[in-house]
Amino acid sequence: MPAPTIILDNGAHTMKVGISSEYSTPRLVPNAIARGKKDKRQYIGHELDDCTDASSLYYRLPFEKGLLVHWGLERTIWDHSLFQKIDPKSTRLLITEPCFNPPNLQDSYDQVIFEEYQFGACHRTTAPQLCLYNELSGLFGDKLGSIPDCTLVVDSSYSFTYIVPFLRGQPVLKGIRRLNVGGKLLTNHLKEVVSFRSYDMMEETYIINDVKEQCCYISQDVYRDLDICKKQGIKNSIIQEYVLSDFVHTTKGHVRTAGSASIENQQVLLMNNERFMIPEILMHPSDIGIDQAGIPEAITQSVLACESSIHGLLYANIVLVGGNANIPGYMERIEHDLRLLVPSKFDIRIATPPDPVTFSWEGGNRFVSLSSKSELQKTFVQRKEYLEYGSNICRRKFGTF
Repeated sequence: MPAPTIILDNGAHTMKVGISSEYSTPRLVPNAIARGKKDKRQYIGHELDDCTDASSLYYRLPFEKGLLVHWGLERTIWDHSLFQKIDPKSTRLLITEPCFNPPNLQDSYDQVIFEEYQFGACHRTTAPQLCLYNELSGLFGDKLGSIPDCTLVVDSSYSFTYIVPFLRGQPVLKGIRRLNVGGKLLTNHLKEVVSFRSYDMMEETYIINDVKEQCCYISQDVYRDLDICKKQGIKNSIIQEYVLSDFVHTTKGHVRTAGSASIENQQVLLMNNERFMIPEILMHPSDIGIDQAGIPEAITQSVLACESSIHGLLYANIVLVGGNANIPGYMERIEHDLRLLVPSKFDIRIATPPDPVTFSWEGGNRFVSLSSKSELQKTFVQRKEYLEYGSNICRRKFGTF
């Protein structure tokens, strides 16, 4: 019986993990340790799903500025939520790391995986790279099985947004761009705006993140929507009422639908222009003083940094992944703005997979499932190889990207 392979897309906000098989789906585990303010209980990883009072949760995160630096926290989460029922010595591990992970942090990955957990074999790669193993032709309506020569992956997730062009399956390093905007920045900025305009929510990360996910969208015409927000009553079609949870009768907030009756003592958060001005940061980071291009402009910068002969192919195969790709209007806005920036001779095709969050995990699963034993042997570093050659063998097999 072949050794099982665990695929771990180790995101800064959520880990996607599962054992590779043809029809398996990943388990989503929060990559955090939280402590409740009232019950003083510590919630590790998947236990956060059982938390009934998310008010003023204090979070401790293994990732800082998009890099895994707190290995003590990460090991605690892995032990508690991921690796309890497996024998690492007879298991392969496919794990993701951030793009351009510093060499000393890469060495830490190898040491923890091979020396502490003693996995039988390991392959370390990036989430955008795994996306390429999926059936991309189906996303664009092309003939199934056809593999595009060039693909541009836009991975907008918790800490950063990475734009990675690929040529025949290999990243074009000079074309990679990183934007210092992601879901964490949007949530933190929304906390500040809401705390200034309504209630003090600076300690309510969990609640405000839920507000962002339920209420926010990306506007196709910001100035038009701003004019609508100035109107009163039913003329304002944008304003929403988010009913905050009291964590006694309800454990989760919700958007009040039109015509539903209000209940006494409910705390309501009015979301007006915040609904679209917060995610607008993805398109124009300079709005809050970040001296970087927005996603559409950064895509053009990434493409222009590549050889001119592949510009058209990159614009025609753009894949949007990561948690921010779930924001309504995200793909349409990028496509609209790109059309204004890109020469008319180029076609623009943009696709978002059914689940942008798990798309890289699905790619890793497809890669392992379709690879032969000898192909996996060449791709993975065996533990005995690591013990003989150290991290040098990992650098040779995995590369520096």
